[in-house]
Amino acid sequence: MTETGDHMGTVTVLILAASRAGPEDAVAALQGKSHKCLVEIDGIIMLQRVVSEIAASHYAGDIHISIEREDILRQIPVVSQLMDEGRVHFLPAGENLFASINGAVGAIPAPYPLVVSTGDNALHTTEMFDHFCRSILSQQIDGAVAMTPAATILEAYPDGKRAFHELKDGGWSSCNLYAALTPAAVKAAKVFETGGQFGKRPMRILKAFGLAVMVMYKFRLASVQGLADHLSKRWNLSLKIISMPYADAPIDVDNPGDFNRTDGILKKRREAA
Repeated sequence: MTETGDHMGTVTVLILAASRAGPEDAVAALQGKSHKCLVEIDGIIMLQRVVSEIAASHYAGDIHISIEREDILRQIPVVSQLMDEGRVHFLPAGENLFASINGAVGAIPAPYPLVVSTGDNALHTTEMFDHFCRSILSQQIDGAVAMTPAATILEAYPDGKRAFHELKDGGWSSCNLYAALTPAAVKAAKVFETGGQFGKRPMRILKAFGLAVMVMYKFRLASVQGLADHLSKRWNLSLKIISMPYADAPIDVDNPGDFNRTDGILKKRREAA
């Protein structure tokens, strides 16, 4: 498939940017901000970084940001301007991840294909977004999840202390990039009602995916796509794992340690540019 030309089509983008803790969030507190997404990383507001990188992709159509209130977005001049131009739209966040996605699908006139990202993916680049979109648009599938192999991450960061999903084909790390190309995939996203973080909380795997998946996961009985194939049968849809060849793709800004690491990586990128 070629990268140029728009015969591949565009995607609708949903950025999940709600912060349950507001100014009490540990990252927001670093700079005394009212909201985590307003912190500056290497001199640029975090959510502005995420929106700008996605907006630069020729695959990105309308961008919708799911957040508590529109005035938070209006505090970011670049985002506010894109809203005035009709490129970026505010959507009120739901009480959990699934409620936000489901609510967005109901509110957006033509939501599919939908690519979901998050407001704290400060290291995501246009190139990463393009790679994911190119992969999902070149095959007939209902949904997709972006994952980076542990080997890719450890090659770039040998001392990185990351928790990987250890499976039959090695370790994997989620990139907070998802696709729903049909309503069936949104229905399946109901598993995120508990909030995700499955690697850190195995009992959530049992509740969300059932005993067979928990056993396969715990004892590394399946590859990452093997697990996705099992879930495809269970949910009666086609779910693909998109392998991301980018070590930075899984790093988001969940806590002050992540913030410092991300800030350092962005400084290095800027100096190398």
